[in-house]
Amino acid sequence: MVQYENLAGELLKKATTKGASSGDVVIVEGDSFDVQVRLRSVDKLSNAHEKRLGLRLFFGQRTAVCSTSDFSRESLDRLVEDTCHLARSTAEDPHAGLPEPSPLVSPDLGLYDESLHGWKIEDKIHLAVQAEAAALDYDARITNSEGANLSHAGRRVVYANTHGVVGSYPVGSVSYSVSPIATADGLMQRDYWYSAKRRVKELAAPEAVGRTAAQRALRRLGGRKISTCDVPVVFDPETASELVGSIAACVSGYAVYKGVSFLAGELGQSVAASSVTVLDDGVIPSALGSRPFDGEGLATRKTTVIRNGILESYLLDTYSARKLGLRSTGNAVRSVGDVPSVSHTNFHLAPGNHRPEEIIRSVKRGLYVVEMIGFGVNHVTGDYSRGAVGLWIENGELTYPVEEITIAGNLKEILMNIEMIGNDLEFRGTVASPTLKLSRMTVAGN
Repeated sequence: MVQYENLAGELLKKATTKGASSGDVVIVEGDSFDVQVRLRSVDKLSNAHEKRLGLRLFFGQRTAVCSTSDFSRESLDRLVEDTCHLARSTAEDPHAGLPEPSPLVSPDLGLYDESLHGWKIEDKIHLAVQAEAAALDYDARITNSEGANLSHAGRRVVYANTHGVVGSYPVGSVSYSVSPIATADGLMQRDYWYSAKRRVKELAAPEAVGRTAAQRALRRLGGRKISTCDVPVVFDPETASELVGSIAACVSGYAVYKGVSFLAGELGQSVAASSVTVLDDGVIPSALGSRPFDGEGLATRKTTVIRNGILESYLLDTYSARKLGLRSTGNAVRSVGDVPSVSHTNFHLAPGNHRPEEIIRSVKRGLYVVEMIGFGVNHVTGDYSRGAVGLWIENGELTYPVEEITIAGNLKEILMNIEMIGNDLEFRGTVASPTLKLSRMTVAGN
């Protein structure tokens, strides 16, 4: 295996001899695979390998970043020269610089599946075909398919800086999805379902994924329009996760210091119902958002963002923390060729005590949301308006599908109006939420 840690150290040493006061290196090498099948036949297949190196250098408080995919000695020498030249040419920034030196411990979080190396291509194709076939064979009204997709990726991440921090870890993921089309009375509806995990053996069975995708498409047949009303709204875990994701964007340190978040200046204030606790936990074993350290070599951790309705923390990297007079929360991410920015790890709403069926039964007349459409979220004001698809709730039961509707409100009110939280939290991505009930929301229809 190539000793990229040594290579990173050599580049940083060379840069300091040319006048750089500090710097860091990120190296990523990995493979990716993707296959799409449609109507039981392979439609597209790709397999790729790439490696990239990014060098960030500081000359005092001047900084620049350059990257390359060419690891030849000549190319790397030129990379150091170019980065030094660019850094000397930039304006000073009083908040620029590496984080304070900190010991780097890399716990084994189970982020990579060694079995991916021996996974035969024909077995991958067969799994995707199985998933789609389970959907196509589920019901005669499943008449077509947009296909099934299986993909996986694995990479090794190496980080080193001039403070002597050096670390690396392997990371990977595997997922597949199915998108069937249902037809009735000349009208068509589509939906999808998926499974995404770190390890192949943790994936849901292809038959289960296909059946669920078919069921989701079928339940949308016969959609009706409804009149505009203010009613309780229940979000299923998928759509609730999208809602929670809007909160993640609003607690990013960059949004906060730029004043483009409605949560700016709200630390210590009540911003949600007392039942609401929101966490960002980067050290959950095998979770899709976990990592041992962030893009600046700081240990990843568990951060309580909202506790019992009170905003306790933003998500910060070193730069945004300095701008706000705070400390990094270990949430730096970095594309190889860019400066660090902020992102969540495993961002989620803590589960409550209510079963999803209980939440639905509590609604006499309202909406159960199963899909949201568009991006109508204003993070500055909190205004929230998105197209939606759902099932109408009547006397505590799901009755008929509804479509061509918009759900609207303001994130400030939405968070305060959270009335019931489900016990069905499941991490299916990097943002997760259990079933969620809002006491009232505007549903715009006819």
